[in-house]
Amino acid sequence: MEDFKPNIIGFLCNWCAYSGADSAARAEMQIPENINIVRVMCSGRIDPQFVLQAFKEGADGVLILGCHPGDCHYKEGNYNALRWYALLKETLEQFGIEEGRFVLDWVSAGEGDKFVRITRDMVTKIKLLGPLTLRKD
Repeated sequence: MEDFKPNIIGFLCNWCAYSGADSAARAEMQIPENINIVRVMCSGRIDPQFVLQAFKEGADGVLILGCHPGDCHYKEGNYNALRWYALLKETLEQFGIEEGRFVLDWVSAGEGDKFVRITRDMVTKIKLLGPLTLRKD
């Protein structure tokens, strides 16, 4: 299992989380190579189908990072993300996708260190869970 390199899709808000990732890279922090970043304009604009499709196409984990509540560039986008996240999390559990494989968190543009910590934690959790095997029933 030590050879397992999880495939993690990270949907990052353009205004905060993506900028946080960029600041981590500029500061030459070690960002896990397992994170495949998809830049979106707002965490609230992520269609739950994107998450389902990511898992269907082989993601071992999906990470959603947006602006801190109250700091959304689009005012309420991150609150919308929080609402659909809770519902989608329940649905994923019914498909046998463990809780640690789908994470929502908040990262501001100046929190490169937090971005690195969250992504490292995600990689560690997914390595412990092992590769995702979707149930066929």
